[in-house]
Amino acid sequence: MTRILIADDHCVVRSGLRRVVEAQPGWEVVAEAADGKDAIDKAAATKPDVAVLDSMMPLVNGVEATRQIRARLPKTEVLIFTIHDDEQHIAELLEAGARGYVLKSDITGQLLKAIESLAEHKPFFTATVSETLLGSFLTQKRRDGICLSDWERTVVQLIAEGHTNRQAAKVLEVSLKTVENSRTAIMRRLNLSSAAAMVLYAIRNGLVEA
Repeated sequence: MTRILIADDHCVVRSGLRRVVEAQPGWEVVAEAADGKDAIDKAAATKPDVAVLDSMMPLVNGVEATRQIRARLPKTEVLIFTIHDDEQHIAELLEAGARGYVLKSDITGQLLKAIESLAEHKPFFTATVSETLLGSFLTQKRRDGICLSDWERTVVQLIAEGHTNRQAAKVLEVSLKTVENSRTAIMRRLNLSSAAAMVLYAIRNGLVEA
């Protein structure tokens, strides 16, 4: 059973999402929230597999709600469902720990795919969001000129897809220490401060699928 929390300040949106979600076999909406604080509290109480959050909510916004939910519930994935598609807004939410981003304008078929992907701890971004991130990355790349080797790109891809260092080492058939050293070196070289920042880098580079 995939357990899902829905948080949006518009009742009609929550109601519509509930109908769509609960029509899927094996999916259950365990809680609804009308603001960010309520979303945090209900996530802590119900421990959903996926929390679907609007990025702009009363009391506590989507960025802070995402940050607190991920800090309290590392196994709960956060999917942002919003109308906002500017790069800075997307980046802030990914840095906070969101691993999926779906625009309300892209809802057809995308929301269910996103929830399914996050339930498997895989990131998901619609084509529109990926294009926004790619455009930002190309601009940044022209500024810094940093390129990764094939090995480094593979490590980044595995980490961004949700593999632990140990799992990545097994896939690559190398020692855990090798992956840990590579990850540390890559993050230092790219000036990344967290795993979420590495996911953002991977999306901007097209290293993980949208």
